[in-house]
Amino acid sequence: MNQTMPTFFIPHGGGPCFFMDWSLTGDPADTWNATADWLRHLSTGLPSTPKAIVVISGHWEEPAFTAASVARPSLIYDYTGFPAHTYQLQYPAPGSPAIAQHVVELLQVAGLPARTDSSRGFDHGIFIPFLLLFPKADIPIVPLSLQQGLDPELHLEAGRALRSLRNEGVLIVGSGMSYHNMRGFRTAAGAEDSEIFDRWLTRALTDSDLAHRWSNLRQWSQAPAARAAHPREEHLLPLMVAAGAAFEEPGERVFSDTVMRGARISGYRFG
Repeated sequence: MNQTMPTFFIPHGGGPCFFMDWSLTGDPADTWNATADWLRHLSTGLPSTPKAIVVISGHWEEPAFTAASVARPSLIYDYTGFPAHTYQLQYPAPGSPAIAQHVVELLQVAGLPARTDSSRGFDHGIFIPFLLLFPKADIPIVPLSLQQGLDPELHLEAGRALRSLRNEGVLIVGSGMSYHNMRGFRTAAGAEDSEIFDRWLTRALTDSDLAHRWSNLRQWSQAPAARAAHPREEHLLPLMVAAGAAFEEPGERVFSDTVMRGARISGYRFG
């Protein structure tokens, strides 16, 4: 049996979206139910329980790729205006200073700027979806930042540098959103843009031609409705790391739904 871990790009939703009543916002109460259900069952398709998880969140940017080397990470409640109980959520998963250092060394060997951070905790792009993904909170998680220049090629190369982790029992997860235009949610134009970009993104990721696939991803901003879907790309670039870590292997869209009155969001698996 192949024990190589796949990689994933997951939509982490909006704020603490899986743990509140969305009907109070005027949205259908089941707005995020399908996403939550998919996240709850994602681990059933893994070849084994991960030894550790490296998570690239769209909510952390640094001058160099930065891996959190905290043994007992705290939570960062980096959302505002949500119900009080969502600021009491807990996710006491351990970190792994050793894996964080290993991640940095792999990136540096590939010629990429990288360092560790001894204080960074889990932002909501990590602890919110992982409360569903691995609710026992018993697998070490290492947050990895984006590089603040937001160069898609640099993030593809970062993923490529980390691909050996997959053979070491480490799961690599990009946590962001395939559509992330805060002004576009709940609008007809936003819903249309999300569909257009989703179709292009799925075609690009599933292309079996490696050179063509990477060329499209490097030039994602030229795609139809690209900047309407991502006025700023921090929520898309975690996908580049996940795709890069699969390298030769194309992606597969393994989840898709519409949320917040029509915006299309998707999740992808590689390998």
